[in-house]
Amino acid sequence: MEVLRVHQKQERDPTVANRFRGGVHPDDSKHTSKQAISGLQPAERLILSLSQHIGAPSRPEVSVGDRVLKYQPIASPGGFVSMALHAPTSGTVKAIEPAPHPSGRLVTAIIIEPDGLDEALDLTDKADPGLARSPENWKETIRDSGIVGMGGAAFPTHVKLSPPEDKPIDMIVANGVECEPYLTADHRLMLESPDEILGGLFLAMEIVGAKKAVVAIEANKPDAAEVMRKADLPEGVTVKVLPVMYPQGAEKQLIQALTGREVPTGGLPMDVGVVVQNVGTLAAMNQAVKEGRPMVERVMTISGPLPNGPGNYRVSIGTPLSHVVEQTGGLKGPAARLINGGPMMGQALAGLDSPVTKGTSGLLAFGPGELRTLRQRACIRCGSCISVCPASLLPHTLGSMVEFQLFDQLREFNITDCIECGSCAFVCPADRNMVQFIRQGKAELLALAGK
Repeated sequence: MEVLRVHQKQERDPTVANRFRGGVHPDDSKHTSKQAISGLQPAERLILSLSQHIGAPSRPEVSVGDRVLKYQPIASPGGFVSMALHAPTSGTVKAIEPAPHPSGRLVTAIIIEPDGLDEALDLTDKADPGLARSPENWKETIRDSGIVGMGGAAFPTHVKLSPPEDKPIDMIVANGVECEPYLTADHRLMLESPDEILGGLFLAMEIVGAKKAVVAIEANKPDAAEVMRKADLPEGVTVKVLPVMYPQGAEKQLIQALTGREVPTGGLPMDVGVVVQNVGTLAAMNQAVKEGRPMVERVMTISGPLPNGPGNYRVSIGTPLSHVVEQTGGLKGPAARLINGGPMMGQALAGLDSPVTKGTSGLLAFGPGELRTLRQRACIRCGSCISVCPASLLPHTLGSMVEFQLFDQLREFNITDCIECGSCAFVCPADRNMVQFIRQGKAELLALAGK
């Protein structure tokens, strides 16, 4: 988690106080919001990780030496909470081996060498342009198309659309908040593809039986709100504009802001009758069902002070980040910090060897001195972290417990409710690395549970 060198507002915005608890106001730095989505030249090598989603890794369905076609399934779900994987173009499987991953680990991946022909499977029998098939069939198509949440979490979409019978869903939320600084991919998608988003929203409503839905957009995207309102809204769908506040795009906080419902500790949105889907995910659902097209690409933002070609790009899954940077004009100078995703919840990268995954919302590049460096000191008990925590936790207490290895007490203080948004570290005058403490604490709890 990175912390921006920006001014933190000390006063509370009265229009936000009754929406969700806590939150901060980082500079949104949406410099690429006017940059239309454009494409890139294909890479000479694609790295398709088998672990680019929450859940079990995918299982390879191809062998080294196989020639594959665009849209061909190359890996199947490794369990219910898993996903399918498809070839983004035609080419040859050169290897199935550990490869760089945005997490910093080596993760097994299918390496494809494109042949430049871009030959594709015939998707006619998979497409349902007139929506003549059943909602259950649509859900199976979404599962088979390998669609995951594109807001960053990469949770398999078909799982979200499969609530237990005792948890009826009455509302779908189309999440167009995009509250992370710098990222504008969702913003551009709402401006350029509103009908695809609303088509996916209609499918989600039909699949879970929800009679109403909300398209949620922050007030710093008035043009997107206008476009969505003027689009052909399905029956029961409204567009709501929310005051700017980070982390408003987090599921639980967004649900509270829109409905007043609070997801219980340890619970999920379905516990309060809501399913939240990112707008990019909804557009992918629409393409999968109506066109039969699986998820082989996504829109991502390139931004920060260093890129020569900041903007929003449609990129094939598996494209090395080095290729993305090269194709967009390179960097103005040596990067001191590279971030996969946004600066608040994104992952710091060791380099550009890892590929674009289904959860890659952006790539940010910063030079020396352009990000605040945490110089951690002892907690001064000021309570700033408590006032901004959107999950109503005691971040300073959790951090101290981890620091002094009091791991057995963490569960009592609901550490698993932390969404790792970084608001606590953002305001901490002692530069405490709270998010890293909490991540370590969660890992220790898992280790203790496995004993």
